[in-house]
Amino acid sequence: MIRKKRVQGRTALITGGAGFIGSHLCDRFLSEGWRVVCLDNLITGSLDNVRAHEKERRFDFVRHDISKPITLPGRIDAVLHFASPASPPDYLRYPIPTLKVGALGTHNALGIAKAKRSKFLLASTSEVYGDPLVSPQSESYWGNVNPVGPRGVYDEAKRYAEAITLAYHREHRLDTKIVRIFNTFGPRMRIEDGRVIPNFISQALRGEPMTLYGRGTQTRSYCYVSDLVEGIVRLLGRGPNAPVNIGNPNEMSVARLARLIRRLTGSDSRIVHRPLPVDDPKRRCPDIRLAQRYLKWRPQVELSRGLVRTIEYFKTRVDAGGRR
Repeated sequence: MIRKKRVQGRTALITGGAGFIGSHLCDRFLSEGWRVVCLDNLITGSLDNVRAHEKERRFDFVRHDISKPITLPGRIDAVLHFASPASPPDYLRYPIPTLKVGALGTHNALGIAKAKRSKFLLASTSEVYGDPLVSPQSESYWGNVNPVGPRGVYDEAKRYAEAITLAYHREHRLDTKIVRIFNTFGPRMRIEDGRVIPNFISQALRGEPMTLYGRGTQTRSYCYVSDLVEGIVRLLGRGPNAPVNIGNPNEMSVARLARLIRRLTGSDSRIVHRPLPVDDPKRRCPDIRLAQRYLKWRPQVELSRGLVRTIEYFKTRVDAGGRR
């Protein structure tokens, strides 16, 4: 743990704070004058994501697995639980840690919030809807999840996390929020993340074949990370205790996305097809009416503009000889 001189003001504990989304949250809370405790075991996170705050008096990094108990001194006003592998290659590589951080990690994070009498916000996911039979997906939809399939370790970890979060709200009157995050992209995504946008960008920049799984007719909707962070901050401040979708409702096929990224990178990569992974959702599109009603939120960054920013970031990470 990096220990600095104690400072006054509100404190946010962000688990998974060295990850893609978590590090952007660290930036946002620090910019608004909060003290930030960034907790991460660095399985998929990176200290490079928070290196800019290394000498910041209001920033502390704690290397720890939240699946194991921890006692943190001092005041904590908000706990934001973002620790978890989040991409299919990661949670398939770490199935048991994924289940543990969803169950034990959420329990421990809720325990900290209860002890400190702080707000609690859970990072859930659109994966709780599984391979949906309705579209767009609203928060009232219970989902179509295969609990014993390969993706079940992530889907069920998040579904359990939601259940225990609302149990703490009902039993202990804890002020809890749940954000169901739909596909999000932007700088600090890992090249080897395995999700579609990092895959396409890195392949296009290297001139490698762009891998399209299935026919590419499956759809996703892509939210730029700054829009997601804005929604999360608003939800923490004034949102309901029930789950709220945060994502971009503009649906697009994966094949169309591949062509767009190829054009924006100026690449001549060819598109190749591979078999569709087991239980891969055919459609993914959020109903954001609750976010609009309660948070006055909707995404602002247009897809092409966000992709250009992300491509520029990836250009600093990708070279012709391999990955970084």
